[in-house]
Amino acid sequence: MTKWRRRAALPGPTILALAALDAAGYSVITPTLPAIAEAEDAGPALIGGLVATFPAGMLVGFALAGPGVRRGRTGEVLAASLVVIALGCLGFVWGDELGAYFVARTTMGLGSGGLWMGVTFATLERSPGREYVGMAQVLAAYSAGSLIGPALGAIGGVRGPFAAYLALVAAGFVAALLLRAPAERRTFRSDRTALRLPGFWLACAAELVAVIGLGLIEGVLPLHLSSALSQPEIAGLYVGLGLLVAVAALAAGRTSPRAAIVAGTALLVVGIVLSGPTGAVWLWIAALALAGFGFGLADTGSVGLLLESVETERIVTAMIVWSQVGIAGYLVGPVAGGAVAETLSFDWIGIVPLAAATALAAFALALRSMARRRKLVAEAAEHARSS
Repeated sequence: MTKWRRRAALPGPTILALAALDAAGYSVITPTLPAIAEAEDAGPALIGGLVATFPAGMLVGFALAGPGVRRGRTGEVLAASLVVIALGCLGFVWGDELGAYFVARTTMGLGSGGLWMGVTFATLERSPGREYVGMAQVLAAYSAGSLIGPALGAIGGVRGPFAAYLALVAAGFVAALLLRAPAERRTFRSDRTALRLPGFWLACAAELVAVIGLGLIEGVLPLHLSSALSQPEIAGLYVGLGLLVAVAALAAGRTSPRAAIVAGTALLVVGIVLSGPTGAVWLWIAALALAGFGFGLADTGSVGLLLESVETERIVTAMIVWSQVGIAGYLVGPVAGGAVAETLSFDWIGIVPLAAATALAAFALALRSMARRRKLVAEAAEHARSS
């Protein structure tokens, strides 16, 4: 075993800190949504649209970061992404109306997409042979970082939380500039043939469903919770939720990806279904605990299935597409959930993840059926050749 292999100590504190910082950008807006809705007289559908601008920006950010990670310039990708996120934060600090918030949140999403790609490939560079464990640690860091966003939201208002997050982004920029290159460079390349693999598409579908659930939890449910909880109390609830997601991500790294996906998706759906019809705070806590733990399992399991299905050295295109499909769920969840809450009430919000999970199960069964048919055809062809 080489010295590099012995020292493949996985991501490292700087990369994990940048992952946590990125996650805080996802959730910093969550406790502020009731304040924005009240100030702008906006309903669940419009607020869901505001939340959805973040993943819309990320979809572009993933693709823009692709050439940089292929060339091994992950440090530059990280630094540039943080600059873009900082510009988006300024829109919330200086802006005071909904239009400015839409532009600012889209800009933050653009930077976040690049930051995710930088963190991911910086991790893969440093985790040869242990990619799933390394990514499980990164996702746990993302989950831990989701504690920071709601905690900043407890400051109150809109400007304060985003100003505080901007300060953290500035510190992260310095850390990215000081990040040391890995002891041994790994070459990553694009390979579109990876997109034909059934395991790749199952990983994409599982991530889509998981992130639809996350979009509902962060983008729609805060408006429901605000009927009985203050902004600091909502922030505290989501801090606890982030801790559960982190624990689940680490737990998923110790089991098979498929088992984590099945168990996580079931818990996520049950938690969201239970959270809608109730107005009791203790039931909200229990329901969100189930949903949060389920998301952590399903999200990490999806990453593991992707890494299991696609060779790491040719994963760039697959990682970009997987990320884009997954984050589309953060767009679909708030938009669909907001529309359901506004037209039918929060009691029915559970139909969104339930429908998504049902489609995932049907897709998995279809892939299994296709694989069996291909195996039978191959066996028949082999038998014909031998006879």
